[in-house]
Amino acid sequence: MFYREIIKNLKEWAVRDNRKPLVLRGARQVGKTTAVEMFAKEFDQYIALNLEKEEERMIFETSYPFQDLLMALFFYAKKDRYSGRTLIFIDEIQNCPKAVALLRYFKEEAGDLLVIAAGSLLETIMDRKISYPVGRVEFMMLHPVSFREFLAATGENQSLDLLNRDEVPAFAHIQLMRLFKKYLTIGGMPQVVEQYARNKDLTALQPIYESLLKSYIEDVEKYAPSLSQVQYIRHILTTAFEIAGNRITIENFGGSTYKFREMKEAFTTLEKTLLFQLVYPTTELSVSALPKLKLKPRLHTLDTGLINYSTNMVKDILSTEDIADVYRGRIAEHITGQELLAMSNSIMNKLQFWVREKKQSSAEIDYLFQYNGKLIPIEVKSGSIGKLRSLHQFMDHAPHHLAVRVWQGAYSVEKTKTISGTEFTLLNLPFYLVHRLERELDKLIEN
Repeated sequence: MFYREIIKNLKEWAVRDNRKPLVLRGARQVGKTTAVEMFAKEFDQYIALNLEKEEERMIFETSYPFQDLLMALFFYAKKDRYSGRTLIFIDEIQNCPKAVALLRYFKEEAGDLLVIAAGSLLETIMDRKISYPVGRVEFMMLHPVSFREFLAATGENQSLDLLNRDEVPAFAHIQLMRLFKKYLTIGGMPQVVEQYARNKDLTALQPIYESLLKSYIEDVEKYAPSLSQVQYIRHILTTAFEIAGNRITIENFGGSTYKFREMKEAFTTLEKTLLFQLVYPTTELSVSALPKLKLKPRLHTLDTGLINYSTNMVKDILSTEDIADVYRGRIAEHITGQELLAMSNSIMNKLQFWVREKKQSSAEIDYLFQYNGKLIPIEVKSGSIGKLRSLHQFMDHAPHHLAVRVWQGAYSVEKTKTISGTEFTLLNLPFYLVHRLERELDKLIEN
């Protein structure tokens, strides 16, 4: 077990006056249960229930008045209702729709109890017309391990201290890039990170990747809302990790003969499991920009390490000098997106990217970041500013003058011009500083 930054957010939630029961979201195997167990050390009493177990599910399925249900819950757990501060964790809550509906009463009739619910397939119950307590619960998202968490887990405390300084010393750049390259190679699945932290052996990680991918495929029957969708979802799960990071065509996805409607429904189901995101581009420049659903989406998956394993990319990454050159830049782009998502535990935090609307144009910006009412373009690239042609086209029409390049080079800020002569400020951000993008943009505004 190693420290997860979401625990800080859980502590803040726990002391709020208007606190509601918390639904902790996140894909399978990202460490939800472990994070809650670590957080539980803050409490006098901890009750953990797993509603995959029939005897624990029955506590909620029996038709008790709510106060009797609480008595039954504490009796089952062999705890005293009033013996100090109590945290209740209801895991795999999607197995009991009635428990989901009852979450509201923990706020209304038992506000002294702190309740966290979790379930990797939680969103799928909304399709079953379940009474979901909208407005009476709040949400928090747990992502795979971030780079900062990776440093803490692997004992790189000195590097982490340098990374947390207001100004990261220039002498730390080579070491931090070396560590980020390891992180990019391994990814952020907690089991993988924990194993690597224990023995620093990359070859020992292969069985864990294999087990993770196998478990997702074996869960197909849990994901699929109907038997007819099982084959479509299984096809996606067996091919998508190799294609992830690219823009895709939904019809005939992965070389199949499956039609658009079949594959679209399967992808929609898998998006609810949080294993994948279909990120549609926008062609607009304002924060109200809507995704263009008729254009090809980019397939973003849960974790870059799973892509590397599925594509046998590990050796290529280890042998390259510039990680932005591997897999036509897709691995560097994907890990950047993963770090952008990890910046926030809000379920509203989504990835965005931009393409030019003209049919003859191939201009594409890797990511957009909403900042102070502006859409800031982010390009993940190596090389000189003159090669950032898509960025130039964006900045020629943008209503602001800020842009970001994520790269392997050192931190810098430069005043530059597009090919057409539009002046703008370019923030050159090393990969290891993506997590503090907002802070670095603040510095530019202040100066």
